[in-house]
Formats: sequence, C-alpha cells, structure tokens
Amino acid sequence: MTDQKDSPATAVPAEVPPGAEQPAARPTLLDQMGGPMGFVYSTLPVVVFVAANAVLPLSVTIGLSIAVGVLLTGFRLFRGERFSSAIGGLLGIAAAVGIVMWTGSAKDFFVIGIWAALAGFVVTFASVLARRPLTGVIWNLVHGGKVAWRADKVALRAHDIATLAAATVFGARFVIKEWLYLADSTTWLAVAKVVLGTPLTILAGLIVLWAFRRTTKRLVPQPGS
Repeated sequence: MTDQKDSPATAVPAEVPPGAEQPAARPTLLDQMGGPMGFVYSTLPVVVFVAANAVLPLSVTIGLSIAVGVLLTGFRLFRGERFSSAIGGLLGIAAAVGIVMWTGSAKDFFVIGIWAALAGFVVTFASVLARRPLTGVIWNLVHGGKVAWRADKVALRAHDIATLAAATVFGARFVIKEWLYLADSTTWLAVAKVVLGTPLTILAGLIVLWAFRRTTKRLVPQPGS
C-alpha cells in the first residue's frame, strides 16, 4: 500500500501557541490623528477663546486661552503622549494669541490657519501641475525614493486624485475662512475651523491612504509573490 500525503488544500494551519504574542492591530486613520481626543485638543482652545471673547475683555480672553493650553499640555503629558506632540498644541495657541496681542483684534486668532491653508493649497496644486503629485513623492520617499512610480499611469493617476483632494481641502479652508475674516465674523471663523478641520482631514486622509495602498500593491513586490 502506498503512503498518502495530505494535499495543501487539506493541510491544517498551525495554531498560535498559548501565550504567544499576538500581531499588533494596525492603527486606524483616526488613531493616527490622535483619536477622538485629538479632535478635542484641536477644538477646545478655539471654543474657549470665542466664548470668552464674547463676554470678557480681550486681555482676559488671551490669559484664559493660554491657561487652557497649559492645562491641555499637562493632561496630554500625564496620559503619556510624546512631549513633542503635547507641546505642539501649546505652541500653536501661543503663536495665535501672540498675533492677537500684537494686532488687538480677536479675529487674528485664526490668521495663521488661514495662511497655512493657502500655502498648503499652493504646494499641493502646484505639485500636480508639475506632474509630481505630492502624495506620490511622499510615498516614494517612504519606500526608499527609488521606485519609478511616475512611469506607472495608474499609480500616477491615483496620486493626482489624492493630491487634488488635499488641495481641495486646503483651498476650501482658505476661501471660506478668508471670507469670514474679511467679514469680521470671529464666531463663524471658529465654526469653520471646527467643521473644516478634523472631518475634512479624515476624508482627504482616506483618499491618500487609498492611493498609497494602490501604489504599493502595484509597484512593491509582495512576500511570497
């Protein structure tokens, strides 16, 4: 009688030994942006500034905003976040209130974000016009900077779409916030910052993530292939 061997189709996969370390779950896009708390960190200082400015003198509003920034930074450090991430939010608040102190106008709390949005739009849109979409350049750098990704029409088109999505977000932020800035609407500037902030960033991030995965699948050799 001849010996019979199990075919690959009937082979039983090996089980993970008890106590063995399980593969770590990949963080979601929201996790990478700081999770729900990241939204709170970016929104709370804006809400406090606008609410305080409606009922308090500007000097008191500035002091209260800085105090909130310091408390948030301490809380983030207490939770074990990296110092650079925690201090970044405080520096942003300090820069914003510094401009307000210099100009004496509450609406200038948002001026850095307005011009940052314009700069982001110019860089991203110009990279598409130059046929070097920024998301593709970043993807290539992540993979060693030696992949001929621009020679692949599908990959190039995917990064055109992703980079244009980012440019659209930046452009929308600039146009809407600049219009509200010129209209002297500090309250609506705060609303626009919240609405056009994390939600649109997540949407654009999902499109960029799609372009990254599509390019990787096409151009990066997969294990076992």
